Amino acid sequence: MFLVGNFLQALAFILDIGSRLYYWIIIIYALISWVNPNPYHPLVRFLRTICEPVLRPLRRIIPVSRWGIDFTPLIAVILLVFLRKFLVPSFYQMSYRLR
Repeated sequence: MFLVGNFLQALAFILDIGSRLYYWIIIIYALISWVNPNPYHPLVRFLRTICEPVLRPLRRIIPVSRWGIDFTPLIAVILLVFLRKFLVPSFYQMSYRLR
């Protein structure tokens, strides 16, 4: 059972690092969108490629407000914080119990 415990601990660690990294990527993407960036710049294209698969389904649920404000990056960040605060500790606790 210690193998499953070690696997869950590694999974929790990867989820923690990945969610922190993606959190900052979404924040940078939202901040860059405020300044009307060049859509052909490699950084903007990279951020769009990484963020749009998560933000697009959220935009179907939460449309852009009538003032033109897109709240989907905020919702995505809240979901990532939930993932980091709920799922990661749960995996760590399960991994410690299986050792």
